[in-house]
Amino acid sequence: MELRHLQYFIAVAQERHFTRAAARVGIQQPPLSLQIKQLEAELGGPLFVRLPRDVVLTELGEAFLPEARQILERVERARRRMQQISRGEAGHIRIGFAGATYFEPRIPAWIRDFRARYPDVQLHPQQSNTASLLTALVDDAVDVAFVRTPFDVPPGIVSVPVVDEPMVLVLPLGHPMCARERVPLAALAQDEFILLPRDISPALYDRTVAACEAAGFRPKLGQEAPQITSIVPMVAAGFGVSLVPASVSQIRTPGMGFWPIDAAGGNVPLAPISLAYREDHGSAALDRFIAMMPAADAAE
Repeated sequence: MELRHLQYFIAVAQERHFTRAAARVGIQQPPLSLQIKQLEAELGGPLFVRLPRDVVLTELGEAFLPEARQILERVERARRRMQQISRGEAGHIRIGFAGATYFEPRIPAWIRDFRARYPDVQLHPQQSNTASLLTALVDDAVDVAFVRTPFDVPPGIVSVPVVDEPMVLVLPLGHPMCARERVPLAALAQDEFILLPRDISPALYDRTVAACEAAGFRPKLGQEAPQITSIVPMVAAGFGVSLVPASVSQIRTPGMGFWPIDAAGGNVPLAPISLAYREDHGSAALDRFIAMMPAADAAE
C-alpha cells in the first residue's frame, strides 16, 4: 500500500465517479481503476459498488475512509514539521547558563526575541558553571552555553563574544568604605575576598585576583562560594567582600550593598560573556539562534 493508493481512494470516494476522480488526481481513468483494484486486493474486499452512473462505498470502504484520511493527515503534519525543523523554525535547543549570565539584561532579551520569532523551537535552560558547561558541550549534553571568558577552548568548540560586563564590589553594610560613592580596590587590601573555586570559574577567579594585583595587593582568600549567587548572602553574613559582574547587583539581600570600583585612572575589571557551541552542531534552529545574537557594538 502506497500513499497514492490512499489519495486515489479518497478522490473516488469524494467524487463518487472514477472519471472525475481521475481528472482530479491527474491520471487517466484506466490506471486509476487498476490502482483501486490493487488496493482492494490488498485489503481483502471491494471498496466500492460500481453503479451505472456512479459508485458508492461498501461497508469496507466506509470503514477505511476515515483511516485513509487520518494517515494522509499525519503524513502531511510530519512533512510540515520536518520542513520547519530543516528551516530552523522548530526543534529543541538546550541552553546552558554559567556564572549568573542570565542576569545580564541583553541575554534574556535575546532569548525573549528568539522565542517570539520562533515559538515552535523549544528552549531547555540549564544552570551550571563554565567548566561543566564546556564539558557538556563536548559531550553533546547541551547545544549552546553562555559562559564566562577567558577559558581554554576545547577542540571543536566555537566561542563568540557577547558582552563585556563591568565588575562591581560587594560590601557588607557597616564596612568603612560604604560611605564612599566609589571604592578603590586598594582600600580592601586587608579584607578577605569571597571567590568561586578556580576550577569551576577560572575567568572570574583570575580577573578578581588580577584586578587586586593591579591595585597593588594580593587578595586574602577567605571562604569559597559554591556559586556566584551565593556570594551576595555570604557578604551580608560577614564572610568578607567580593567582586561580581554588575548584573548580579539585581540580587538584593539585607546587610550588604554594591559599589562601583574607583579605578583611579585605570580600567574597571570586566567579566566577559561568550556564547559557546559545537562547530559541527548540525541544528538549523541553533543557527537561527546564533544569527540573532546582538551586534558587537550593541553589546559594548
